[in-house]
Amino acid sequence: MSRFSEPQDPAFQALNASIGFDRRLWPHDVAQSRAHARMLAARGIIAAVDRDALLAGLDAVEAELAGGTFPFEPGDEDIHMAVERRLTEIAGPVGGRLHTARSRNDQVATDVAMFTREAAERAEARVEDLMRALLDAAERHLDWAMPGYTHLQRAQPVYLSHHLLAYVWMLARDRERLRFTAGQAARLPLGAGALAGVNFDTDRGMVAAELGFSGVAPNSIDAVSNRDFVLDYLAAAATCATHLSRLGAELVLWSSEEFGFVELPDAWSSGSSIMPQKKNPDAAELLRAKAPRIVGHLAALHGVMHALPLTYNKDMQEDKEHLFDAVDTLELALAAATGMVAGARFRRERLAAAASDELIAATDLADLLVRRGVPFRQCHGIVAGLVREAVDSGRRLSDFTEQELRAHSEHLDGEVADVLQQRSWLESKVSEGGTALPRVREQLSAARALVP
Repeated sequence: MSRFSEPQDPAFQALNASIGFDRRLWPHDVAQSRAHARMLAARGIIAAVDRDALLAGLDAVEAELAGGTFPFEPGDEDIHMAVERRLTEIAGPVGGRLHTARSRNDQVATDVAMFTREAAERAEARVEDLMRALLDAAERHLDWAMPGYTHLQRAQPVYLSHHLLAYVWMLARDRERLRFTAGQAARLPLGAGALAGVNFDTDRGMVAAELGFSGVAPNSIDAVSNRDFVLDYLAAAATCATHLSRLGAELVLWSSEEFGFVELPDAWSSGSSIMPQKKNPDAAELLRAKAPRIVGHLAALHGVMHALPLTYNKDMQEDKEHLFDAVDTLELALAAATGMVAGARFRRERLAAAASDELIAATDLADLLVRRGVPFRQCHGIVAGLVREAVDSGRRLSDFTEQELRAHSEHLDGEVADVLQQRSWLESKVSEGGTALPRVREQLSAARALVP
């Protein structure tokens, strides 16, 4: 007997069905069904013999799903109904007892929470892999000089190790966001029913403990309407992917002949269909392109949830495709970034040549004047005039005679030559967090303590 007098239109069935993408939730659906069956029996809601039949049937269903032999049918709307249908075919009418004291609303929310928690934990591990690769690279290139950039113009020299460590600290923040996400998905929705609770004295704590939740969602309405943890994952993934896009962009630039700072590993590069000499940094380019894809998923789900009345609405079915694709995309991007960093071959001579541009010592010259009592704004103007003359005359700053230097300021003398020694530019940055080697070594030690 059905509430409806006519069958669903095929177009509505296609619109309504989620089995094409939510089938990947099956491990979580089977796990929570087992826990639910055990709890029902423990509370005397179903008989022990029914529990055993359900568990045996679920074992058979799991084996089919894991082995790729599960007989999906056209009428399977989602993975939850498919599992229940097949369980009933295997176990008989007792299969219908499994849905006692639960609704698809709390069932779906539980599956998605379990999936999200595991995805956040996997991403956290992959973030740590990339952090280790960056730390190893920083240690290998501890005292390799390179130019630092602002506006993609040479600005001040830094050590390559210092530059690579910047990404470690970004990733450390990403890891914290992913940990927060896992924590936000740690309250069990199951037991909330459709929205108001269930008519049985269930033991939600028992189910939570078996499934690895830290506790239960305290409000049944919030339990079934909550997708904050999905938004939290997407937000963490979007920020992490944005960080990876910046790393990818720099690897693209640095691997070009114009920069020549690095050669990327063949395993993460591609050739050209027409130009046999090409070695394209396609993986690094895709790090740039994948970030807005994940950001788009975050924006889209915010749109789905915006102004949505409580409690469950079918709109919320749209959470899964955004979540699933973001999870897959972030994990691939992290693997690619780790592989490229681990296999990158930096070119010390090209880095050093770019870092030896004396114009990037301009700030050090200004600071020399500051130490001699000249106000910084005045120093800035003096050195800017010196740089302009050097550029106009096609000379280096070290080519200027002491007489020419004094023409710009009486405070400029032979010590300018000492300032223009490259090592002094780097080692003068002694402030905490700076690029001087003692400070970089401090960073390395602190960063190593972040990852096991």
